[in-house]
Amino acid sequence: MLQWRNIFKGMTMGISDLIPGVSGGTIALVLGIYQPLIAAINGIFTKDWKKHLIFLIPLGLGIVLVLLSVSHLIEWLLVAYPQPTFFFFLGLIIGIIPTLLKDINYKQSFKPIHYVLLAIGAIVVGATIFVKETELASIMSNLVWSDYVLLFFAGWLASSAMILPGISGSFIFLLLGVYPTVINALSTFNLPIILTVGAGVAIGLVLTSKLITYLLAKFKTGTYAVMIGFIVGSIIVIYPGIASDNYLFFISIFAFCVGWICAFLLSYFEGKKTLANLSV
Repeated sequence: MLQWRNIFKGMTMGISDLIPGVSGGTIALVLGIYQPLIAAINGIFTKDWKKHLIFLIPLGLGIVLVLLSVSHLIEWLLVAYPQPTFFFFLGLIIGIIPTLLKDINYKQSFKPIHYVLLAIGAIVVGATIFVKETELASIMSNLVWSDYVLLFFAGWLASSAMILPGISGSFIFLLLGVYPTVINALSTFNLPIILTVGAGVAIGLVLTSKLITYLLAKFKTGTYAVMIGFIVGSIIVIYPGIASDNYLFFISIFAFCVGWICAFLLSYFEGKKTLANLSV
């Protein structure tokens, strides 16, 4: 049976994937669906494909709805209110870190090597701030076949990043100079570009999910340590600075608190749901 409430979780992931620096994988962790998501993507070509498809359809529908309908709003928020927008996601991301540490029971499971892996993950993602573009590239027009090849591989690389907590798929688009083109294609429903990028995204998701499934099975604590490091590093990338305007400053603080509360509530309700399932 389709879990239609996952549409809203998919919409949340879709919104995050539109914003450079914010990872859909991080939001999946916040929503408590990261491992089921990886398992579903990885199992789509197995004999149990129907079960996995039932899980993925509402999520995918929510993501697509947001990508096609909210891209104009995200463009406007990033231009008009970038700081409050990023502060909301900062609160969301910082709010989930204690839950992730608790999930892996880090006080008992972490060894010195895991703290090293966490630090390396944080440095790798945090260092991307030094290659952040200060100006957006222009929207690509009159595309030739080489442009479509670039968009395809950009989708491939971006989807690999999207599924990793702490690494933003939109940021990959930004680094490759195709972010404005992709956002414009979504807002204007440019089907050739959407299908090209979408094909790259689909292939990247399947291949990366297989790698993550293997790592979680063989090196769960180490994989979690790296993922938490990625998330810690993404805080540096997302941080937009303090607003000089008092009004924007207070709005940003409010947005941060709302994000943190959302993370706390999501973790709380997911924890209660897990306990309820165990007691059945």
